[in-house]
Amino acid sequence: MSSTSQLFELSPGDGSGFQRTLADRVAVELHRAILGGDFEAGSWLRIQELAEQYETSAMPVREALRRLGALGLVEVVPHRGARVAELSVVDLEDTYATRLALEPVIVAAAARQFTPEQGGEAGVALERHERLLHGGEVDAARAAHTEFHFLLYRASGSRWMLRAIEPVWQNSERYRFASPGDAEALARSHTEHTEILQACLDHDAGAAARAMRRHLTGAKERMRRAMTV
Repeated sequence: MSSTSQLFELSPGDGSGFQRTLADRVAVELHRAILGGDFEAGSWLRIQELAEQYETSAMPVREALRRLGALGLVEVVPHRGARVAELSVVDLEDTYATRLALEPVIVAAAARQFTPEQGGEAGVALERHERLLHGGEVDAARAAHTEFHFLLYRASGSRWMLRAIEPVWQNSERYRFASPGDAEALARSHTEHTEILQACLDHDAGAAARAMRRHLTGAKERMRRAMTV
């Protein structure tokens, strides 16, 4: 999978790299820019400025903002416009409480029916994530990290849990970008990823769920500390 949008059902784009309308193209570009931190949290997204930036009219920009609002990445303020959703400790806690309610469950379901082929694909994505991260290719590493997790989640066979996870995953990515980890944190994250994958390969649903809880709790605490320093 070469594009993060291929992993999601709700994200802008159709997963093929081809955007069918101008609104699709603007939504994909804005989506990437917000997750990458190009627009600061709370900053206003001016329709005319965005239309000029993306060389289009106002209508596709409005539609793109509406779609991103549905994902929770943009807040549409009546009579004022749209702005990038704020980052806060309260929102971080809420985001990770939701992820902790969903992701240990879906990875446990995946572990019960995980195949060697799925393990091979996930292992390749994890190796690519590490290689890109150490090479300083942050955007590509983030996409590989997403691919690793969602290869595991898709193995569960649950479409609705995937749809429930996607918005909170995308919101948490903004916190990850704003709170990059040090070498120790990155090494710990790699160990946790490996433990999750191994539990799936072993068909150990309980171990997979526990490893996922440790992984998410550790990530949340690291980001929380970074925000409160």
